[in-house]
Amino acid sequence: MRWLRAYRAAWLPGDLAAGLIVTVLVIPQSLAYAVLAGLPPQMGLYASILPLVAYALFGTSMTLAVGPVAILSLMTATALAPLAAPGTPEYLALAVLLAALSGAMLAAFAALRLGFIAQFLSQPVVAGFLSGAAILIIASQLRPLLGIPAGGGPFELDPVTAAIGVTTLGFLWAARAFVPGLAGRLAPMVAIVAATALTAGLALDVRVVGDVPAGLPALAVPVPTWQAVQTLWLPALLISLVGFVESISVARSLGGKRGERIAPDRELLGLGAANLASAASGGFPVTGSFARSVVNFAAGAHTPLSGVVSALVMAGVLAGLTGALYFLPHAVLAATIIVAVSSLIEWHVLRETWRYDRGDAAALLATALGVLALGVEEGVIVGVALSLGLILWRASRPRIAVLGRIPGTEHFRNVERHEAETVPGLLALRVDESLFFGNAAAVQAGVEQALAARPGTRRLLLILSAVNHIDATALAMLTELERDLAGRGVTLYLAEVKGPLMDRLAPTELGQRLRERIFLSAHQACLALGAAG
Repeated sequence: MRWLRAYRAAWLPGDLAAGLIVTVLVIPQSLAYAVLAGLPPQMGLYASILPLVAYALFGTSMTLAVGPVAILSLMTATALAPLAAPGTPEYLALAVLLAALSGAMLAAFAALRLGFIAQFLSQPVVAGFLSGAAILIIASQLRPLLGIPAGGGPFELDPVTAAIGVTTLGFLWAARAFVPGLAGRLAPMVAIVAATALTAGLALDVRVVGDVPAGLPALAVPVPTWQAVQTLWLPALLISLVGFVESISVARSLGGKRGERIAPDRELLGLGAANLASAASGGFPVTGSFARSVVNFAAGAHTPLSGVVSALVMAGVLAGLTGALYFLPHAVLAATIIVAVSSLIEWHVLRETWRYDRGDAAALLATALGVLALGVEEGVIVGVALSLGLILWRASRPRIAVLGRIPGTEHFRNVERHEAETVPGLLALRVDESLFFGNAAAVQAGVEQALAARPGTRRLLLILSAVNHIDATALAMLTELERDLAGRGVTLYLAEVKGPLMDRLAPTELGQRLRERIFLSAHQACLALGAAG
């Protein structure tokens, strides 16, 4: 809580205003996301109180708004649906355990300083996951939006429910498109108030939220069984990773506008504490919300005190105002969810990625299709596996360029791209990748191919400016290559070997054999070898 020690009185009005405004946005989203997760609406409100306080204690972002989000709600429903019927006590208990496990994992990652794990979910994979999950969420909300009963056909809709749902959907989309700033973002609350009043006043026969128990949640420490841990550890891990990536992205984006430093390891701790607090108060997994964080930032929040204010106001709503939610139609919540997640379908990212890198675009599409065809968890695994596979595939086929000197300079460039001078009898090759077991054979084959194309070569210079590491397999390949070349009358030289790599090579057999044949730069090598020509 370093922010509290440095708190300024001038920040208080902005934090108070932001806390109140965000609460107005949180109420409809919390209700909607709890329903999306297959949970009673009040659990969404429970997950919007203590997690905010916990994050304020341990997080590093000054404006991140923590709470239920659509993606984690879908992942919760996907993980728990095979284990219990939605709404049952067992289902509710598993949702709380899922939050506890996720919180424990995030806290453990923080203790181990594993903030770098966010890098294993590449931007295309995250975009593909969000797009696929958003489509799944939208599809799941069409029935409550139109009043189609479970198991009913697509045309068995309830006209009154459909009218409320479609009208709300149109209103929310219009507000997003044509009403800028905070007013447009608060449109869901306006829709909820209007639809609830209309349903109650006209006694409409539509599905409503019903009784939302008043009072603050009871505090309890969930203790998972070993069987529950075995069942939920993978969903909890994926929820932790996805939540952390989403949260750290929002925190860095907003923090950059004010020059704030976001510490990934501390963010892990903050999110872990938030999820443990959610579990202790009967909630489900939470993370930083993009929409609420933007509103919090725009409303003038300076510190996490705005989150504490929001939590206190939400506690007041739970204590005495839940009765006003009785006649809230489910169709309005469905419309709120559809509009909220529609922005997650990132077509522009797919277009830009396709133009720049087809491999990354393939990972994006594979993740999205994996989510749609296989499931949320499986889709993420497919995307990560494909991304890592692409890295290995590219690293296993390193580019080997023949270099020459640009006339009148000390610069060496690819002879296929520039008019560069070469030294007779000397072949200079640059390997554009670190050397490891996956590409050692390919590098050897590339060297042999370049030598075969220049039969008069007597000196081979490997320029290692792009090489950061040589593993044991690659070292053995280079050692054998040096011996073989010597037997054929070709002498091997190295240039531009980085210091840490040189330290590792020096005591090896190859390092000892090449001790007098390693040059600081390609320019020095060509001067010396050309003069020796």
